[in-house]
Amino acid sequence: MFGNLFEEEEEEDFSANPSRGRVTKVGDEPPPPRGRSNLCGIKNQGGTCYLNSLLQTLLFTPEFREELFSLGSEELGCLEDKEKPDAKVRVIPLELQRLFASLLLVDQQSASTANLTDSFGWNSSEGTNQHDVQELNRILFSALEHSLVGTSGSTLIHRLYHGTIVNSIVCKECGNVSQRQEDFLDLTVCVCGVSSLEEALWNMFVEEELFEGNNLYRCAGCDRLVTAAKSAKLKKLPPFMTMSLLRFSFDFNKCERYKETGRYGFPLTINLRPFCEQIDGDDSDFTYELFSVIIHKGGCYGGHYHAYIRDIDHLGQWEPPEEESKPKTQKKAKDNVKETCEPRLQEDDPLSVLTAIIAQEPSKSVLMDHLGQKLMDKINSSWNKKFRKHYGPIGKFLQSHNDVFMLVSGGTRVALKTNPPSPVTEPPSPADQTMTSDPPLASDSDLAEKPGQDEKPEPEQGQGSHWFDLNDSSVTSIRESEIEKQFQGKESAYMLFYRKTQLHRPSEALNNPQYKVPLHLIQMAQEENRKLQQAREEFEATNNTIELRLHLAPSYRLENGALQPIRAEQNGGTTMSFDRRKTVGDLRLAIYQMQELWEGDMALTVAKSLPAGLHLYNTITDDSVSLYSAGISTNSDLFVWNGREVCGATVLTGAEWEPVLLTVVRPFLGEDEDLQVEDGVECEEQTGGFENGGPGLKKEARGFAGAVTLGEVKEALGEPKESVLCQEHKGAKKGEQGSGEGGGASGWRVFPPDDMQRTLKELSLKDGDALLVLEPQSFDCSMFTLNGDVVTVTTPSDCRWLQVELRPHEGRGDGEGEKEEEKRRIRVPATGNMLLSEVKQRAVEELQLPPGAEFCLRQVDCAGKLLPPVCEEVSVRDAGVRLMTTLTLCPGKAPKASQIFLHFSVGAAPSAGMEMDIIVENSCTVKECLKAMLDAVGLDGTSWHLRRLDWCEEVGEPLMDEDAPLSEMKISNGDTLVVTEGQLPPKGFLKLNVWLYPNPGNNLADSKLTNEGHAEEQILEVVTPGDWLSSPLRSVGEVEISDEATLEDLKTQVSTLSALQDVCVPMIGFMRVWQLEGQRLARILRGQQQTLRKLKLVSGADLCIQQLLKEEELGPKEVLLTIKMGVPGERCYYPAEELVWDASRDSSPRSLRTCLAARYGLSPDSLLLAKYQPDKHTWEEISNWSQQVSKKKKKKKTESLLGAPFHLKDGDTIGVKNLLIDTNRDFVTLEDEQGQQLLRQQAEERRKGVEAAGSDGAGSQKKSGATKSRKPEVALSINVGVFR
Repeated sequence: MFGNLFEEEEEEDFSANPSRGRVTKVGDEPPPPRGRSNLCGIKNQGGTCYLNSLLQTLLFTPEFREELFSLGSEELGCLEDKEKPDAKVRVIPLELQRLFASLLLVDQQSASTANLTDSFGWNSSEGTNQHDVQELNRILFSALEHSLVGTSGSTLIHRLYHGTIVNSIVCKECGNVSQRQEDFLDLTVCVCGVSSLEEALWNMFVEEELFEGNNLYRCAGCDRLVTAAKSAKLKKLPPFMTMSLLRFSFDFNKCERYKETGRYGFPLTINLRPFCEQIDGDDSDFTYELFSVIIHKGGCYGGHYHAYIRDIDHLGQWEPPEEESKPKTQKKAKDNVKETCEPRLQEDDPLSVLTAIIAQEPSKSVLMDHLGQKLMDKINSSWNKKFRKHYGPIGKFLQSHNDVFMLVSGGTRVALKTNPPSPVTEPPSPADQTMTSDPPLASDSDLAEKPGQDEKPEPEQGQGSHWFDLNDSSVTSIRESEIEKQFQGKESAYMLFYRKTQLHRPSEALNNPQYKVPLHLIQMAQEENRKLQQAREEFEATNNTIELRLHLAPSYRLENGALQPIRAEQNGGTTMSFDRRKTVGDLRLAIYQMQELWEGDMALTVAKSLPAGLHLYNTITDDSVSLYSAGISTNSDLFVWNGREVCGATVLTGAEWEPVLLTVVRPFLGEDEDLQVEDGVECEEQTGGFENGGPGLKKEARGFAGAVTLGEVKEALGEPKESVLCQEHKGAKKGEQGSGEGGGASGWRVFPPDDMQRTLKELSLKDGDALLVLEPQSFDCSMFTLNGDVVTVTTPSDCRWLQVELRPHEGRGDGEGEKEEEKRRIRVPATGNMLLSEVKQRAVEELQLPPGAEFCLRQVDCAGKLLPPVCEEVSVRDAGVRLMTTLTLCPGKAPKASQIFLHFSVGAAPSAGMEMDIIVENSCTVKECLKAMLDAVGLDGTSWHLRRLDWCEEVGEPLMDEDAPLSEMKISNGDTLVVTEGQLPPKGFLKLNVWLYPNPGNNLADSKLTNEGHAEEQILEVVTPGDWLSSPLRSVGEVEISDEATLEDLKTQVSTLSALQDVCVPMIGFMRVWQLEGQRLARILRGQQQTLRKLKLVSGADLCIQQLLKEEELGPKEVLLTIKMGVPGERCYYPAEELVWDASRDSSPRSLRTCLAARYGLSPDSLLLAKYQPDKHTWEEISNWSQQVSKKKKKKKTESLLGAPFHLKDGDTIGVKNLLIDTNRDFVTLEDEQGQQLLRQQAEERRKGVEAAGSDGAGSQKKSGATKSRKPEVALSINVGVFR
């Protein structure tokens, strides 16, 4: 019922993307028309497939349909009067009439049952509940009988479906016969243990049941217990015989329901004479033919219904499957052609497989919902199993290949971009008719090939082959042989509908959906069709209107290898709205009308705006094709010209001539001091011009066709043959000449002579790449140095400077408290080879700072934070300082080349700007660094150690090896360390805190702890899974132990703590160790020989010791639970008990229930269980029917209380109710209600506090994740008014 084709968790955005630039308003889209079958489906409201299947069966029961239509408004009333208090309006039959008329006459893919279910009295949630169709059949017939009381149709159900069974008991001694009649509307037949419908009927109506032995019958004639035989016969046969198959059974051994999936055959025609009491008459009186099969797919807890129905009146257009409808010789010839013409399918390539699937469809498109099944049919494997691991979800794969695939019909269908859906080759599917590409123009030969227009197809099976699969909104033709596939399996027949062969249909009813339909309903359907047609036309017009940008040739000129607008304001072109279903000729005519002064030929060429300018690609020459077929979509650029030249210049079109916008760099020596230079190269943002300035380089943007050679580029630039062309050298190492390094030099690679004959595309030059052009005399200048094939460009002298800013008061921020006048800046001439000490010395002299004061140079990051001081013994280039940047001169000492600069704090992570600084040797050890830091802050002693800061800027792991140098510990320049109090634990040792569990026997120990004078005894309030811990935990000390020690060693060492000397623990097996996490008893440590490392204990962990009265050794799958048995008739529980539940073999609810039943000596069926949620003060009932069916694996999931939704673990509280003596199924106590009330009050206080603070939505409580369990089964009912 709730199928998911691709079984994907993640939401996928592909289906929401419009195809080819089109904006689709799916919410405004009218319903699509009927499909090729010309039959209407029914929409599923979420779980109403059972209702849809039965309604379609009743619709295709002509006698029922016509009897219903014969009831007029004088008997049923009018729906418009249903709100009037005194009006008797029989709403259910009226809504059923309207639904049937809509299904017969309204041109839509599917009809809605919302009005009908509203007349049933169902609310919105009822539409999502799953129910049994056999149950619905009886309830719906009962509702119709009650609704039609007092009308001419009061006997409708009785006349069509009512039959009688006579049960007889014959005394074997006196021959006395006792009979009792039994009415039926449908026959319930057994499936378990029988192989066919005939065998089940034989067992019901032919076989006799003998009363003998201990099971005797009291005969009224003999007046004593005698041997007798019981039998049943069909006495009255209805015109329509409904067979309900008992597919669902109950296994009393396993205490669970199951579905019978074995083979169960049923005939297309059946003779019931052997099963009747009166056997006189013609065979036609007893012969029935099958006309509907309702099929159930799934298990006993959920599934999906659909129906195979024979179209008796030939209302639909039945077509045989495509491959089967062709002669064998034609199919063989087609296969031969496919083998020779089509490439071999690459099943490991998803692009090849999906392309082949879509290309083989007649409409060249596939419904998204059907793509998964077609993929399964093609390669015998699902997408998730074969491709998802490497290619992701199928939707995202289609989206990533939007150059091949596109979505049509509002995202419901996928098609190939090269083969858009064509209505010429095949009538469009219902989903395509509202989004069709071209106008439905078809030739006479095309029309002759379409069945159902001039002539009807000749089915191979004659008139009886009009079978359809009605699956909610989908209606497809099937062959009669498909019915046999529903004899067995998960998807199998569930209800059978037979009609007497005597019931013949009049000729005027064939192919006539209006037969016997009341006139007012016909008019209603015609009006609805008119509105739908109008809505579709409006939607088509809106949805097929695209925006085009027209670029007119007179407004452009050819420059830099691309078309440039003559005036900047014309850059966007002219916008034009046009219907994409119209032809290119229509568009050309419209442009002619817009441009009245246009003379000569007009060519329309697809264009694209590139960085170099506008470039032309393919010219559209066929005026007869539509814009859609020509590939024109919204926001396409079209260039309007004569097809030869623009302003006298010949324009080269096509992808191979696509221009590349290069940055041409040349040497330039000038006198303009305002020249903008960056890394030695001018920064010019304007295109096509020069920016002249001081000594350096100048650049200009030039566009060239991608197919021209580098030599042709040199000629176009007007350079002599001796000139050298260079490309930026991207392979320079750090510290060498590189454009991004400090020192004012950049590197360029000279193109070898062979590259002069290669095109720009072959050289992989792209938009924005720089091209340095040097004449031979350029190397006479000191700026350019040639070393092999690398040219080094040195920055001009007056671009060699560093700005130094004085910050007299050193701070961590950007100088918030400084006065503006204290900031003094000077510019110091510098080169890449100058030492930073010289830069500082010049800055100190120019700033006239006092001699003898210590200063250092520091860089500033983008956030304004000071970086560590730079080493002044290296050059500007080696320090990574870029020329024309700013350095900050701060008080302090600069580190030497062998030293590193560190930040540190004492005790806690430093706050911004509050850490201290220190310079130490890079080779010093951790211990020496610690001593230097302690000396700097005036601390002494040995109980200190160093820790790092983690990525959260919090105190992290300690530096364990105090004798290792800082370099080996990966402490680098600018790192922050924290001096922490306390000695380091030995390597590999854990420091664990130990708490004592409050057992009654520990009172003496507790009192002794108090009497010994522990004035500051540590108390820990612990939140437990249950409410069985009445007093807080008490600290009993700490232990240091190796992480390679076992749990047994840990228990032994804990037992030696002085605070536990009076706690009686004869052996370590009498001690239970809990691990605390976040003040919660989280888990019990298991396995005496397990190491603490394998138990995942870390230093600083909290452990809780519990004294036991008997030895315990819990297995890995044994769970310690707290059991509370409810007091019968009261809202309280007996004292809690502990239960060790072995879940190693079976962790299902049945296993736990059996374990508890054995403990209390009760039957498992009499126990009701629930898990306590202490944080919510609620109880979650543990149902025995929590088994779900996996959609992906197609098999039942293993039940486990250790997994979702219960996640049982050590310490959880389980409530138990004995239903034999306790009728109260509510587990909530008065204390729970008080706790819930307190939680509500706290939530309300938090909400009010947030509102008072003015925070919108910040304090809103997140909804607690509701347990996703099976919906409780609710009874199906239909509300009917009183009409008696």
